[in-house]
Amino acid sequence: MKLTPDKLKKNVDLSNFEFKTTNEIEPLTTIIGQERAKRAFEFGLSVTTKGYNIYMCGPTGTGKTSFAENYLKEIAKNKPAPNDWVYVYNFANPDSPIAISLPKGMGKVFKKDMTDFLEFVINDLKKVFNSEEYENDKNNIYNEYQEKRTQLLDRLAEEAREYDFEIKYTPSGVYFIPIVNGRAISEEEYPELEKTIRDEIEKKVKKLQLETQEVLKKIKILEKELKERIKELQKRIAVFTISHYVYEIRSKYKDNIKILDYIDSVTDDIIENLDDFLDKEEEDTQIPLQFVPYKKFSRLDKYKVNVIVDNSELDGAPVVYEVNPTYYNLIGKIEYDNEMGNILVTDYTRIKAGAIHKANGGYLILQAKDLLSYPQTWEALKRVLKTGQIYIENLKDIYGLFITPSLKPEPIPVDLKVILIGSEYIYNILYTYDEDFRKLFKIKADFDSEMDYNQDNLYKMIQFISSFCKKENALPFSKDAVEKVIEYSCRLVENQEKLSTRFNEIVEILAEANTWAQLERSNVVKKEHVSKAICEKEYRSAKYEEKINHMIEEGTILVDVDGYKVGQINALAILDVGDYVFGKPSLITVTTSSGRSGIINIEREVQMSGKTHSKGILIISGYISQLFAQDMPLTLNATICFEQLYSGIEGDSASAAELCALLSALSDMPIYQGIAITGSVNQKGVIQPVGGVTKKIEGFYYVCKKKGLNGKQGVIIPHQNIKNLVLCDEVVEEVRKENFHIWAVKTIDEAIEILTGKKFEEVVLLARQKLKRYLDNLVGFSDKKDE
Repeated sequence: MKLTPDKLKKNVDLSNFEFKTTNEIEPLTTIIGQERAKRAFEFGLSVTTKGYNIYMCGPTGTGKTSFAENYLKEIAKNKPAPNDWVYVYNFANPDSPIAISLPKGMGKVFKKDMTDFLEFVINDLKKVFNSEEYENDKNNIYNEYQEKRTQLLDRLAEEAREYDFEIKYTPSGVYFIPIVNGRAISEEEYPELEKTIRDEIEKKVKKLQLETQEVLKKIKILEKELKERIKELQKRIAVFTISHYVYEIRSKYKDNIKILDYIDSVTDDIIENLDDFLDKEEEDTQIPLQFVPYKKFSRLDKYKVNVIVDNSELDGAPVVYEVNPTYYNLIGKIEYDNEMGNILVTDYTRIKAGAIHKANGGYLILQAKDLLSYPQTWEALKRVLKTGQIYIENLKDIYGLFITPSLKPEPIPVDLKVILIGSEYIYNILYTYDEDFRKLFKIKADFDSEMDYNQDNLYKMIQFISSFCKKENALPFSKDAVEKVIEYSCRLVENQEKLSTRFNEIVEILAEANTWAQLERSNVVKKEHVSKAICEKEYRSAKYEEKINHMIEEGTILVDVDGYKVGQINALAILDVGDYVFGKPSLITVTTSSGRSGIINIEREVQMSGKTHSKGILIISGYISQLFAQDMPLTLNATICFEQLYSGIEGDSASAAELCALLSALSDMPIYQGIAITGSVNQKGVIQPVGGVTKKIEGFYYVCKKKGLNGKQGVIIPHQNIKNLVLCDEVVEEVRKENFHIWAVKTIDEAIEILTGKKFEEVVLLARQKLKRYLDNLVGFSDKKDE
């Protein structure tokens, strides 16, 4: 069946929609053509049971990420904002900072309250301990101590005089000076004394030393009592001084048990370490860096509040899209300072939040490919989702690579939905090989690359274009320009009954058409601007197609587009160079002879044939056997070859062409070289649909155009592929002028008749006659050999 121009592409008609430009259309507020994925997504968000996180999969450019962000931000507005989180010093175990949750916005308030609390406490303590009243109380205690100390020393001096000694007190100790004949004896004179006198003096010294030790012990006890009484005085005054501040802050946070416990610990620590608050200003001594000691906590740093999550600016639940999900960006980290060049030190104020902390109580969006690209990140995310808690650990601590001071912050409970966005391939890999994945991501929102061509989706496409114009401040699109964009959408999916949902590619055309319109100083984007954008986009990527066509034109690649030849046909293949796909004719030749080898696939013999292509050759063998070997043995050697093919071949879309070339070689019936064919065939000779028919037809058309159109050339396609025709305007116009033709066939019979111009029965009869000759020749040869 020869196809008419109206069958070759989708003729988009928007006459049912009343608008002149997209300025008159409301922008799109929802996603287009993804009802299945949308329903799955909405259901996944509704389930509160653990493990119902969402994996969004589908082709790139179908709007998964933008849909997730926009939808989540909309529903997040109606949800309560989560609590703030802070870390504070753990006085009982300094290596394990305490995590405290506070209502939204109260984290920074609590931090300021603690700063003010300390400022007031420090100022008041300095005032009270510099007051005259405190000095008097302290002096009274000290004077009492001095009085008791003096009494003990006086008693010791009196006893010394009874033993004829004077007592001398020096910083290095107590010395006894003997008195002989009413005169103190010096150290030089002592050796000159008679031995009996010296012995008597030494006996008395030993007794005095014992008495002295007792006195010094009592003085030590008095000194200890003095310190304790002064400390008790300081504590009593300190408690009285700060009690009203403690009462105020405890009253403000009376419903938070952890804060009350923390304030009690702070109060106890202040009272136990009053000297830290009463010291004079630190001396401003300049110490060279190389002599700075290992960094220690500043005396007041441990009272700071580290706010790691501040939700004060949130209106609703958080929606966090982490574009760089490294381990630390996701889980958080503990930062370090470098001291003395090689010493790493840290404290709880260096704890930093990750994306999970920020998304806690809301939604976290991640790209699967990025997430899996970083070491330990995927395992860390699973650990959070399985335990419901987030532990902040540095990678060096996990791997044990370095021994450095480290912290183990108290874990924070997590309640969030994770939306993982990726390809179908990644989903299948994770589902198959990771048992945790299927437990943690039970909802699959599968985005399709196409949607139905109907009035509802057409209007949404118009709205989508309107949204683009308003978002990018672009020129409005006229109705005929919109029709051309929608036609291009059909072309992207190669289906007249579908529209593409690969909106990234559509946006590229919209942006480029807008640019061409601006360059021409138009106030609206017209159909010709869209057409130019499409042509220019394809031209930028068509270098290899042009080179191949040039090689065909000059005869380097052998392709005939006119004349008749036996056992030779033009098949059509698709070449994909990444950003561009185009069709290329491939010359297939077939030779036959008598023998018993059957059909030989030269590509398979040299291991250049894929499995599907090899299967197609075997199907051809089955068809030939059914057609010719019902009443006689099949004595045939046939070789099939893709000429000038050096990279291998896969797929069965050339099996119809191979079969036609084989029938031509068997029947000696020439095939017109100006007609190419694509399609697979089954063992019954039925032509089956294939992919890429639009690109294949256009590829052969451009070759014919290069070599000269003669009005007889064209392409044969499977009839099932008619709906996949979305040909460019140039090809459609040439078909309308009958300079080029497209046929749709159902069976190999119809294809043979178009290619040869002869009835199929006639071709089969001639082929049967040749096979009979092959059989006779083979039998005759065998008889002569036996003789």
